Amino acid sequence: MNDQSARGMLLADQSFLAFRDLLFRGEVRAGQLVSISELMEKTGFPLAPVREAVKHAESTGLVRILPKRGVLIIEPTPDTVRSCFHLRCMLDQEGARILAARLVEAPMQALREEHAAVRNQALEGITPELQQWAMAVDWKLHRALAGSLDNPLAAQVYASNHDRITVLQQSRRLLPERIIPAMDEHLRIIDAVLAGREEDAMRAVRAHLAGTLRWWGIGLSEV
Repeated sequence: MNDQSARGMLLADQSFLAFRDLLFRGEVRAGQLVSISELMEKTGFPLAPVREAVKHAESTGLVRILPKRGVLIIEPTPDTVRSCFHLRCMLDQEGARILAARLVEAPMQALREEHAAVRNQALEGITPELQQWAMAVDWKLHRALAGSLDNPLAAQVYASNHDRITVLQQSRRLLPERIIPAMDEHLRIIDAVLAGREEDAMRAVRAHLAGTLRWWGIGLSEV
């Protein structure tokens, strides 16, 4: 590979990260149709790397390229939301089972304490800072479950799905009333893992999926 080709690949990677940051910050939102020229302006990258970035984003399910129309960001339809969270649930269930079987205590106990701290603070009052902390703590558990699989292929799938869910979540405002139920659902997962109850841990993960889908307005009959 010559220097020019290497530089082109580097710019494409940087452009993709810049595009993804726009999605994560909600500056380009789920369901929005944007043009390549808009993305060039927003990311500050030239045409070629932006096109490559969009192709990469399409390959991971973040966008769809609509010829002669633009780039459609992943839409928060019930089917899409259900698929993304169901995929996370499937991987999380196996992760919870593995952790329960191994009786991993120290990292899970630390996660439990952090979840309890978020819950206790939520009882005193919800602030924007607490909402952001709650989301970060929420993802800590999901990453711990996925990480326990110790499977590079699963990790790649999980990372792409994390990106899709993050973009989808930008389409909904943070609901303060969801924080305590979400922490309770997570605590049940953690407690089952700490007790070595594999089946209970997996059931708790499925219950968390049901709670999440209810928050999105998707009924249990549709799971």
